[in-house]
Amino acid sequence: MSTTKSPKTLTFAPSQREFSATLNKRVGEYFKVNGLNRHADLEMIFKTFFMFGMYFIPYGLILGGVVSGAGWLLFSVVIMGLGLAGIGLSVMHDANHGAYSKKKWVNNFVGYSMNLIGANAFNWKIQHNVLHHTYTNVHEEDEDISPRGVLRLTPHSEWKWIHKYQHVYAWFLYGLMTIAWMVFKDFSRLDRYNKNGLTKSNNSDVSKEWLILIFTKIVYVSYIFVIPVLITPLAWWQIVIGIFMMHYIAGFLLAIIFQPAHVIEGTEFPLPDEKNQLENNWAIHQLITTTNFGNKSRWFSWYVGGLNFQIEHHLFPNICHVHYRKISNIVKETALEFGLPYKSARTFADALAGHARLLKQLGVQPI
Repeated sequence: MSTTKSPKTLTFAPSQREFSATLNKRVGEYFKVNGLNRHADLEMIFKTFFMFGMYFIPYGLILGGVVSGAGWLLFSVVIMGLGLAGIGLSVMHDANHGAYSKKKWVNNFVGYSMNLIGANAFNWKIQHNVLHHTYTNVHEEDEDISPRGVLRLTPHSEWKWIHKYQHVYAWFLYGLMTIAWMVFKDFSRLDRYNKNGLTKSNNSDVSKEWLILIFTKIVYVSYIFVIPVLITPLAWWQIVIGIFMMHYIAGFLLAIIFQPAHVIEGTEFPLPDEKNQLENNWAIHQLITTTNFGNKSRWFSWYVGGLNFQIEHHLFPNICHVHYRKISNIVKETALEFGLPYKSARTFADALAGHARLLKQLGVQPI
């Protein structure tokens, strides 16, 4: 479980701990026997430079006038979008989970790459590490499935007539994800987290976080928009279109990787009882709310930061994703040994289809 703190009073069942103890012991033995540490290796370091290269090299070529012409500019923007998503999936994600390095300052430094690409690491840690990883798929706790106006991602959310068509329009909205973060969500979230006590409970000062947020937003807008306007022959509106396209590509990729892991046909959306307690302990809760997909494809796993091994990630978020494939057999065998589910879609396409089916089911008006 994430070490980031949450002030929520919702609790997990205190029983059923034998599975967790057994699994933790077996995974620990795997690293000990093989002489491995749980953090980044040379593959991860290479991937870090590769993803940043995909993002910054085309940017540099555009600034330097090396790339010109609509076709090459469009190609450069596409590569930047892929790099932007790659940084989010494969680099900052591990760092902000404390999985990149055993040294806290390294994780913090690499984790701030999220601010470098327009978002905010502190907000993400609360939204993702605290609320999503702790209370996965729990209505009114997990912000990943919270009501989003025209999207209904849990059967416990209010139904609206427009949801009948969400299995069609959701795909177009997914591309707006990073744009929404960059423009307004980071501001509204920091304000909300301060008001509900999450900023304080995570040992931070709201004034400091506002200063970091505003300063890094200015830095981002300066290098992604102001500098290109000043030193390239491109019109400001052409640069805006390029930024939008880059973020749309990245946002769409991030959304279609994260959504099928939890919002997919066959998953569960547990609710607490009258004592505000969930039925299962935390580890089993992760198994019933999480699905793997496309685990046989090594290139796919490489690009998405091992997040197609979502079960392993949720059970061991502090382990670098380069180890997920190896420990997945241990997790699966242990889960089946205890009679617990280990949900997995054979391919990424199967997972997307399962996500689409659930979107359509959730769009049906409840009786």
